[in-house]
Amino acid sequence: MTAHRPSDFQIRFPEQRQLYYGGGWHAARNGQVRPCGSPATGESYGEASYADPDDMRAAIEAAHKAFPAWRDTPPLERARQLRQIADILRAHKEELALVDAADSGNPVAAMLKDVDIAVSQLDFFAGLVTEMKGDSIPMGPDAVNFTVREPLGVVGRIVAFNHPLMFCAGKMAAPLAAGNTVVMKPAEQAPLSVLRLLELIDGILPAGVLNVVHGGVDAGAVLASHPLVAKVGLIGSVPTGRAVMTGASGTLKDVMLELGGKNALIACADADVEKTARGIVAGMNFAWCGQSCGSTSRAFLHEDIHDAVLERVVDLCGAFQPGNPADMATTMGALVSKSQHERVLGYIRKGQEEGARLVCGGKVPNAPGLENGFFIEPTVFADVTPDMTIAREEIFGPVLSVLKWSDEARMMSAVNGVEYGLTCAIWTRDLVRAHRLARQADAGFVWVNKSGAHFLGAPFGGVKQSGIGREECIGEMLAFTREKNIHINLD
Repeated sequence: MTAHRPSDFQIRFPEQRQLYYGGGWHAARNGQVRPCGSPATGESYGEASYADPDDMRAAIEAAHKAFPAWRDTPPLERARQLRQIADILRAHKEELALVDAADSGNPVAAMLKDVDIAVSQLDFFAGLVTEMKGDSIPMGPDAVNFTVREPLGVVGRIVAFNHPLMFCAGKMAAPLAAGNTVVMKPAEQAPLSVLRLLELIDGILPAGVLNVVHGGVDAGAVLASHPLVAKVGLIGSVPTGRAVMTGASGTLKDVMLELGGKNALIACADADVEKTARGIVAGMNFAWCGQSCGSTSRAFLHEDIHDAVLERVVDLCGAFQPGNPADMATTMGALVSKSQHERVLGYIRKGQEEGARLVCGGKVPNAPGLENGFFIEPTVFADVTPDMTIAREEIFGPVLSVLKWSDEARMMSAVNGVEYGLTCAIWTRDLVRAHRLARQADAGFVWVNKSGAHFLGAPFGGVKQSGIGREECIGEMLAFTREKNIHINLD
């Protein structure tokens, strides 16, 4: 395949840089704006409006006003409109992916896949609108008793910066399909692809059904605590999840939290060396510079295959070369911001201070053209012990910790000995062992001889501090409904 250079495509940034609610564009009420720019090149992309709490309240009120009509819209008509949005994403796939890459720092080749995922989620939930079914409960000949599912009302969704377009387009699908109106708070670090999407789909949904407000912590706090918001969902860090849950508690609203992870990959003595090494590298999501909550950032390698797998992992890391995100040949992007860059470099220093052995990476690349970006090489530490900081805390960067094991019980104790429980990957040829370890793993999503992949229709979510609820499945849509019982006396 011939690599496309940035000059092959013209990046079409959004003309509208304001907040979108009530079917129209609005400047922030206090006039506040934030600069937009590339975390890879330092290039400026202008400014975008930045909401304060009053802007968020206005968006919530617009969604509340629009809810009754959207609730009463026939489900198949709601589905038709979601599919129309999906068709627009398909038609503008390269354009949206390129804006996403330029603004977020992730490679355009990866962001093309993000558009595909968003399209599939819109189509998936559009196809499930007739599955919000109730039950009949037998009461004898003198009564009819049944349940119905109803939408909740206004749903707030707060999403992260690592997949800006995919999270916004994909995470609006389930609540909209269920008949809710949505107030979306996208990532403040990378707003441009979402704004361009809104330009393209403006007018498809009735005014106020979808509202998108970029802002900071104060705006998010309003979305979590506002009495007109029936449920709030978050994709973000554990501390942010705790703050959202605290804000939601004042009105006893339900929450859906997809939070961080310090995910384990377990390689048993019988695992294939080459496949395991490739699984480790795939699970680390190096293309996103490791900025993924599902990254398997702790690799537990059995002592019999430890050295061979580690050597191969280092070789495979060479395929990830940081570069201009708008170049189709780029295989690794930049970290999203200066603060995140400094944070990850701090963890690398901490790993060395605590005695881990730096096997590869750990530096800021000095290749021409990268001097203004927030890049870090793929980094692998060996001789890591479970008590080390880099083995316990989520780094959200391209840093892999490798731990050697021989005793299964002690290894599983270390695997489960963190506050997180999002994903786990198990590599073995032994079916009995695979089932045993999968059962023992404190994680909401487990792969066997696979790493990193999501499967639409399969519930994704964590346990412990990694979150509440399940997404990417029919359960996600049903979670945006409530069950009502109706009893009819026939006597």
